[in-house]
Amino acid sequence: MKYVEEFRDPSKAHALLAAIARAADAIGASAENPIRIMEICGGHTHAIFRYGLDKLVHEGVEFIHGPGCPVCVLPMTRVDEAVEIARRPGVIFTSFGDAMRVPGSKGSLLQAKAGGADVRTVYSPLDALELARRNPDKEVVFFGLGFETTTPSTALTIQVAAREQIPNFTIFCNHITVPPPIKALLDDPYMQLDGFVGPGHVSMVIGIHPYDFIARDYGKPLVVAGFEPLDLLQSVLMVLEQIRTGRAEIENQYARVVPEHGNPVSIAAMADVYEERPSFEWRGLGEIDASGLRIRDKYLAYDAETKFGIGYAASTGRTPVPEPEGCACGKVMTGRMKPTACPQFGRGCTPDTPLGALMVSSEGACAAYWTYGGARLAAE
Repeated sequence: MKYVEEFRDPSKAHALLAAIARAADAIGASAENPIRIMEICGGHTHAIFRYGLDKLVHEGVEFIHGPGCPVCVLPMTRVDEAVEIARRPGVIFTSFGDAMRVPGSKGSLLQAKAGGADVRTVYSPLDALELARRNPDKEVVFFGLGFETTTPSTALTIQVAAREQIPNFTIFCNHITVPPPIKALLDDPYMQLDGFVGPGHVSMVIGIHPYDFIARDYGKPLVVAGFEPLDLLQSVLMVLEQIRTGRAEIENQYARVVPEHGNPVSIAAMADVYEERPSFEWRGLGEIDASGLRIRDKYLAYDAETKFGIGYAASTGRTPVPEPEGCACGKVMTGRMKPTACPQFGRGCTPDTPLGALMVSSEGACAAYWTYGGARLAAE
């Protein structure tokens, strides 16, 4: 299959691994003093473990798993608010499947469904809008989740709802943006990062220039990467070559998909429907300025927070919900801890009995470790 098979060629993989080893040796990287490269995408995390890239690369290269899973970075407070909306009479609450089992302090959406709430899995916000058309006597709410990858589809759905004047459809908006948490990590004096593998799908929408500040202000290289093993290996090599030659630039390995300036239609839709929130809470990172999106006043009729008086629109304010005792999701999400270092991994927290979102999300780091290591990693 074109654009797949050629990016899984074993001979090319061996050549890239050899080049990575030469670059790492030239830098002086070692197991004791590794080059720490953070991938900012849950899809990249899973690809790294699926193909065993963490074991194949030079011992002086360490992958750090960043906050690249939008379901995982959702704080328990927002899960609780979603559950509260779902349990209200007359509400049909809709969500992508990977958010259904994410636990909050008051249970998950799946548990709310088991308790009688009308919670349904959908595959796009347009599916939720169609439910609103078919159920005019119900309030249909879509759990708007995701980085810039999924934000345009929600924006376009709101525009359709506004054109058709559908009054019983709203979005519980939890869309977030990638650059602000990267800045928060770089501003953290305890985070030691040498470079980044940038998200491919997000960059397909926004282009590569929103990351310019990483190289300009912090002197760190970032390479936007694809998702096949050779994509990731080439991107790691590009990061190492920048470090070896004393450069810090934003480069685009995934140019076959990612345009330099992004997708203008998607960017226009987002600009029309959303504006920056003053701040938004992230699991493990707390409130980050201008990191979330909210629905503009012109589309406020489609904002679930406003309609239901909940979340940031609540008159009584919000009280952040702490993570369960012993759960290290925040530390794992911000690269401070590997999943296997969490005392709950494979013990109190498994895919069947999750304590945190990282174990149940399809892009979660703990799910990646479990899927490709499972009981062996839990026992180590």
